[in-house]
Amino acid sequence: MREGRWDVTRPGAWGRIACVWAIAFAVPHFHWAMGGDRGLAVSAGPLAEERPLWFVAVGLWGVGVLCLVGGVLGWLLAGSRHQGPAGWVIRALGWCACVVLSLRGIAVQALLLIDTSGRAVDVSPEQRLWTLLLWNPWFLLGGLAFGLAAWGFRPPEPGGTGRGADPSVP
Repeated sequence: MREGRWDVTRPGAWGRIACVWAIAFAVPHFHWAMGGDRGLAVSAGPLAEERPLWFVAVGLWGVGVLCLVGGVLGWLLAGSRHQGPAGWVIRALGWCACVVLSLRGIAVQALLLIDTSGRAVDVSPEQRLWTLLLWNPWFLLGGLAFGLAAWGFRPPEPGGTGRGADPSVP
């Protein structure tokens, strides 16, 4: 059986998965930024109804653009054409994305499960359920994808074949 482009054992597969994850996360943010509201109320609560300018600019457009930047990072992690400092910066950014996404998913999950805030925070039961079952696991999946992409990313050695130490991989 021939290994496919999305075979997770193939070098660069996790970078492509991280790229797709980031772009998939950008899509609803751009939809919401352009006025769409499907699913926004359960993820943003009262901000979805009020839509203050800062929320639309930073929370919707800004996050959407940041996701596209993450998509480019995932694509770069899927390749290995970057030598020297550029390669190491790409790998470090992949690790940073892994840490930020994982911490966000774990921290919010823990806060909602242990309910340290009591009833003072305005989080509806529906919003809490969607956050626990969809959004936090989604952040954890993104963290995992970027972490595995960064772990597998190997900039080529100077004078090497382009895929780290394994000359058999194109």
